[in-house]
Amino acid sequence: MRRGPAVGRGAAAGQEEQIGFSGLREVVYYNWPMYVAGCLTAGAGLAVSYRLPGPAARLARAGAAAAAGLLVSSTAATWWVYDRSELHTFDWLDGLLPAGPGDHLVLSAGLDEASRPLAARWPDHPQRVVDLYDRATMTEGSIRRARRRVPPVPGTLAGRPDRLPAATGSADTVLAVFAAHELRRDGDRRALFAEFARVLRPGGRLVLVEHLRDAANAAVYGPGARHFFSRRTWLRAAAGAGLRPVAERRIGGLVTAFAFAPADSPTGKGGAP
Repeated sequence: MRRGPAVGRGAAAGQEEQIGFSGLREVVYYNWPMYVAGCLTAGAGLAVSYRLPGPAARLARAGAAAAAGLLVSSTAATWWVYDRSELHTFDWLDGLLPAGPGDHLVLSAGLDEASRPLAARWPDHPQRVVDLYDRATMTEGSIRRARRRVPPVPGTLAGRPDRLPAATGSADTVLAVFAAHELRRDGDRRALFAEFARVLRPGGRLVLVEHLRDAANAAVYGPGARHFFSRRTWLRAAAGAGLRPVAERRIGGLVTAFAFAPADSPTGKGGAP
């Protein structure tokens, strides 16, 4: 999960449902071991530096400063993207789906924060939710903590990367928001994109939202950015399934939203027909 970020402001048991993505507080909760490790690394490096001779002490202090700097930059970036940018409002989706999502399929992989705000924004557009969570392969503690805090919405269907529980050509839009990167094996991602292409109607749209393994994310999340995949990875997966990019939008400087359409679809802006 990690998400340099993570997301989650859905309805937990016994709590009032909230609409939108999570903010910094939830991200820290989901990923607290990494924050603790960063603090310990910075503190230990500084403490050890006082017991070391000149060059070694400077090296230890530099390491401590780097760890502290990464904590600050990643925390600030997460706050900006998830608390302050347009990501949490879903306003960015209007540019990709000006007519709305129509009959849409929402994909999650352990943490679903898209279905509730989408249903609230377009209450007359039929929605199905599919969860790919697999406890055997998705073993990160952050996913399990998020799943406990934000349980799947009632009626969520279980799916597999190679078999989504939806009929061929049954969806105007498929939305995969911070979900596809949880499939760490290339074969699983290829199978999933083939399923996206199968369930889309002619002229339909796949909306994929992810952090990318790029310079901007690496600058603020450091080695954690390796949990993301590159833009080329997603374009290659889409092309392999016969999907072509029709729109792309950067959100908060660190998140990218792609819109893909079947290669034989007429050029257009998509959304509900």
